Amino acid sequence: MVQKAKILLVDDRPENLLALEAILSALDQTLVRASSGEEALKALLTDDFAVILLDVQMPGMDGFETAAHIKRRERTRDIPIIFLTAINHGPHHTFRGYAAGAVDYISKPFDPWVLRAKVSVFVELYMKNCQLREQAALLRLQLEGGGKGAVGGKESAGLLAELSARLAAVEEQAEALSKQLDDDSADAAAVATAAHLERKLTGLRRALDALEPGTGAGGPAVSPAN
Repeated sequence: MVQKAKILLVDDRPENLLALEAILSALDQTLVRASSGEEALKALLTDDFAVILLDVQMPGMDGFETAAHIKRRERTRDIPIIFLTAINHGPHHTFRGYAAGAVDYISKPFDPWVLRAKVSVFVELYMKNCQLREQAALLRLQLEGGGKGAVGGKESAGLLAELSARLAAVEEQAEALSKQLDDDSADAAAVATAAHLERKLTGLRRALDALEPGTGAGGPAVSPAN
């Protein structure tokens, strides 16, 4: 069973959180509420999130300050942030949002379909990265076993076949996602993330191919997760 991604919704107004939940419920992911910047930072201490929807105008710690704290933490600095704002002070205000680390900046009222589509892209990228980490962990186990002379046995051959099949499925999904991003002229941040994912997949495939019978396991070390 595939684990659902978590999406963090940050807004001080309950009715806005309710509206976001209604829009994003169709994605069938786990939606986590936070009514302040402080509450959002607490949630980020324990859980991993695919994307954060962050209201700019909040009492106390506003969205810009919250984003600055998120980007300073090593654990959370790479989580995509989509700023939501009910006001528009022009290009300078928008630039401040991007400077704070946002991948997108959307003014209210926004098109529900557009917001859902943007969020779904980052959820898909997150899920592909989770699958990739799983394959990399299995590959490391295989590499360690190969160093002990395990490669070539029936158990190792079976694991290699399973790894190759799983990786092929992720490669196919990543390729489809990249084509979708190209077709939709998606955000530069999403395109860059997808390209990074493809590079990691290429490295993992290269390392896996090196373990196939006849290639030997004693070749140069490959780091599939970099």
